[in-house]
Amino acid sequence: METDSLLIGSVNGASGDYGSGSGTGHGGASASRRMSYSVARESCSVEGGSDDEDLYIQQAVVFIEDAIQKLRIRRLLRPFFLLQNSSLMKKTLKCIKRTLPEIASVILLLALHLCLFTMIGMLLFAKTEDPKKNEEWRLHFRTMPDSLTSLLVLLTTANNPDVMIPAYSLHRAYSIFFVAFSVIGTYCLMNLLTAIIYNQFRGYLLMSVQTSIIRRRLGIRAAFQVLTCQAAQQAAEEHVLLDSVLRVMSRVQMKSYYRAAITTEAQQYADVGYMDREQFRKIFDELDKDRIKEHPPLPQYNSPVLQRLQVVFSHYYLTILGNAVALANVMCICTILVLNSEKSIAERDNYIMESINLCFILYYLFEMCVKIFAFGWRGYLSYRNNIFDGFLTILLLVLQITIYVTYRLPYSHWDPSSHGVMSLWEMVRLVNMLIVFRFLRIIPDIKLMALVASTLLDLLKNLRAFAGILVVVYYVYAVFGIWLFEGAIKPPPEISVLSNTTMENITSNFSMECGTYEQLGYWPNNFDDFAAAIILLYDVMIVNNWQAFMDAYSRYTTEWAKIYFVSWWLTSSVMWVNLFVALILENFIYKWDRSHSCSVTDVEKIRYETSVQLIFKEQIQEPTEEELLCQLHQHPHLNLHW
Repeated sequence: METDSLLIGSVNGASGDYGSGSGTGHGGASASRRMSYSVARESCSVEGGSDDEDLYIQQAVVFIEDAIQKLRIRRLLRPFFLLQNSSLMKKTLKCIKRTLPEIASVILLLALHLCLFTMIGMLLFAKTEDPKKNEEWRLHFRTMPDSLTSLLVLLTTANNPDVMIPAYSLHRAYSIFFVAFSVIGTYCLMNLLTAIIYNQFRGYLLMSVQTSIIRRRLGIRAAFQVLTCQAAQQAAEEHVLLDSVLRVMSRVQMKSYYRAAITTEAQQYADVGYMDREQFRKIFDELDKDRIKEHPPLPQYNSPVLQRLQVVFSHYYLTILGNAVALANVMCICTILVLNSEKSIAERDNYIMESINLCFILYYLFEMCVKIFAFGWRGYLSYRNNIFDGFLTILLLVLQITIYVTYRLPYSHWDPSSHGVMSLWEMVRLVNMLIVFRFLRIIPDIKLMALVASTLLDLLKNLRAFAGILVVVYYVYAVFGIWLFEGAIKPPPEISVLSNTTMENITSNFSMECGTYEQLGYWPNNFDDFAAAIILLYDVMIVNNWQAFMDAYSRYTTEWAKIYFVSWWLTSSVMWVNLFVALILENFIYKWDRSHSCSVTDVEKIRYETSVQLIFKEQIQEPTEEELLCQLHQHPHLNLHW
């Protein structure tokens, strides 16, 4: 707890100081006080000053207020430390801030559309003298807030077709109202909002990338000019000595593989001994690339038989055969699961599944051994899919040996109840899950799947700033939700055996209507603690049945609670999800365009040249030589003789 940090002392008898400082007492007299206490000795003392009792009282007030204070503003300040430590997050926030006016204009149009159809709906479904025709009015259009809420939820399609069923049951023509609202709002305005968010944010992100490129080009141009002046060359065309470049690169602080890549590019001009301005600039393009792992050479065998076996076991067809065997293993597991789906754990014959798994695991072990023989240890481990495959194979082998040692199989009539740490069924289930997970090895061997997987991996690298800001937004809304709604909804005891009348006696806000929070059993989704608040916010972001949460908390607290849920929907589902989807499309389209001329084995290399700068490479405008020279002349700390 946060209050624990206020009580700083010693437990083993050594005294600890609470704090010390100097201040100005009443009347302007300065005094210095020091408060210390020992927890074990249960004693405390105050040194200096005459107002010792006031200091005791003041500290006691601080302790009590902190213990009972529910609203702690400093909790909201914690995420800002995360934002301040990432330049890309700050840059992304600036882009979002500049995009808000365009987003607000579309949201205003969306609000106008919502209000217009709300008024039309209240006129269409007004209360009549016939109670049988008032069902739509009673459920969805009774008041203005109810009408707005119903159509807002319909905008997310979460209550479709429930919202129109009462009116549609009376006359089919009423469906025109709801279809028109959904087509205009959901399929036109919401998608238009997605396009505007993506276009505006992409423009500002492009501007940010453009600024970074200019800063890099300016630094490279300044370094070239400094090295040129140092060489004091009098030639008509400026050159920089290769030795000077290598000395500079040996002192620059950067990642080792970047230094090695730039040095390797510079060594291409070793015969000439110098580089011109354009050549000097191009060697720093390696900063936009990731490191490519060079596979070590194959081991050399003297025996012709071993050489022929090495050719066979290093062939690509062995990988295809391994994928086919893995597919057959997964199909066997699926077949047995279907046959045993109605059986309990005690009724299942795990001996058959264990025997099948043993055969497949032995083949996996054979495949791993022959690949190690063909490629060598270093060559085998230089492939990521081999590391993944080998690790799971060894893990499966260890589990299989453990099963046979523990349960003395192949005795098929062994009691499947708990034995030791894990039961036989639990261990078999773990083996099956690992086998299914191992089937992911086929991803690098299928071009489209490899492209999608590569896109997802690049998203983890290039879109960390967006995920970081989303975490901050989740944190802030979760804290606000706990402040506002903690303990607002209490599940009744023994909910499964209580009757409706008993539930109604518990609270007047309780409702067992179809689709409500209570009827759906959403009791674990609440704001009673931080983890539960995060899950509830995620459920609302998905917008499936999010109206159940909004309706429940508006019934148990106040109608103003809807503002919290609507604002979270706008922030998470409308802004962040749409922006994330748009950037995934941009990344995927970029890779798709480049992958047409690539083979399956070359798709992984696309990651080598994928970064935010290269995604927008075609739209980035390189600064001209005149612009760079003009900025160099204006640099306050760079005095060069031109």
